Amino acid sequence: MTREAIQAEEPTMTEREVSDWWATGVTRIAPGEIELRGYPVEQLIGTASFVDVVWLLLRGELPDPRQARLLEAALLASVDHGPQAPSIAAARMAVTCGVGLNNAVASGVNLLGDVHGGAGQQCMEVLAAVRDRHRAGEELADVAADVVAEHRADHRYVPGFGHRFHPRDPRRDPLLGLVADAVHSGVVAGEHLAAAEALERALAAGRTRPVPMNIDGATGVIYAELGFTPELGRGLFVLARSVGVLAHAWEERQGGARIKGPIPRRLLASYTGPATRPVPER
Repeated sequence: MTREAIQAEEPTMTEREVSDWWATGVTRIAPGEIELRGYPVEQLIGTASFVDVVWLLLRGELPDPRQARLLEAALLASVDHGPQAPSIAAARMAVTCGVGLNNAVASGVNLLGDVHGGAGQQCMEVLAAVRDRHRAGEELADVAADVVAEHRADHRYVPGFGHRFHPRDPRRDPLLGLVADAVHSGVVAGEHLAAAEALERALAAGRTRPVPMNIDGATGVIYAELGFTPELGRGLFVLARSVGVLAHAWEERQGGARIKGPIPRRLLASYTGPATRPVPER
């Protein structure tokens, strides 16, 4: 049977079936009209902040100003960590190859996976598990000790704790201070904060040096307290870090360098293969 015959036998799709193909509750557009979750964009402009609209699009409603303040703090704290971060380095390297800023930003963002950029989501999953066991009646300190012991037995880091550069991440205290204030004022419940602090104490037990929360742990607490899922927690980190990726790519563009590799040109990567040898006759 020919393609034309097959198509002739198939029922014709209605206009509604076609328009429902990408049905969405996020945005409505019509000639001269744009609505975000039902709010006319012209009314949001100048009255709502960017963070308000991030919350609106992800959650469906505008946030309480206190919720927006917490979300903004987490996003701000995550924007950048310097060119030694692989995502930033990749974007800077990409832009020296003549690609556009969009390509450079995409190059950097695409490096944000489970190892580099995924600890916040992983931490949120751990915090939820600790919270659930505590809700079921277990002592919080005991649950935290179990989780730490399990990770150590498997030779795994507890995600969201410790930092390879900072003895104490400078972003930890102000972020957790804001969460504590939000708990006190009834904006958030504080269960994830309590779980994170219990893990921090369990990690420090028996050690001469503590293992404080890092940016992934602190922002993970905020995103979890605000009701975002772990996967959305990673998405929000990617959104925030995109700002730093863009800034570094733009800075590198202004420098005018071409085709910068991973190490300075006068240096070569160490070679570990066989010594020089002739190709055997065949």
